[in-house]
Amino acid sequence: MELLKFLDEKKLWKETKTFKRNEFIKLGNTLDSNLYFVVEGSVRVFILHEDEEKVIRFGYKNSIITALDSFLTEKPSIFNIQAIKKTTLKILDKNTFKQLIEKHSFIKEIWNKNLEELALQQIEREIDILTNSPKERYLRVLKRSPQLFQEIPNKHIASYLRMSPETLSRMKKH
Repeated sequence: MELLKFLDEKKLWKETKTFKRNEFIKLGNTLDSNLYFVVEGSVRVFILHEDEEKVIRFGYKNSIITALDSFLTEKPSIFNIQAIKKTTLKILDKNTFKQLIEKHSFIKEIWNKNLEELALQQIEREIDILTNSPKERYLRVLKRSPQLFQEIPNKHIASYLRMSPETLSRMKKH
């Protein structure tokens, strides 16, 4: 992770902050233009829809997480970001990041590559949810991200997979 090494060496992080279990890093319908690097712990990105939480994404050790729409547009986002367990994050503000992209082409290249990968992951996930059975979704996520099942509670994984916790539990037994 060339970018993280660079940020550490240049001491460019705005701050490092630890969040308690279930503490919100960002609330829905607020602006947040920070990038977060998960040092330890895990977080979930979710929306509330008709009083139900819909998990969109997870972040765990060594991943970068953000409310991407808010980061890009500098407008409020409906996304919530919440610590699932005690989590330590390094925080980089958008202005610092924009300056880095302007000064260092390799950072811009890394950012563009990460955005492309994220877009492809989201397309794959959307197709998965629309076309595959719950069992197929479970097996694909298990193959793609086995660490998820060690880091994240079943109720959040079930929400991410768009199934009930009971259905997930039955699948894990078989």
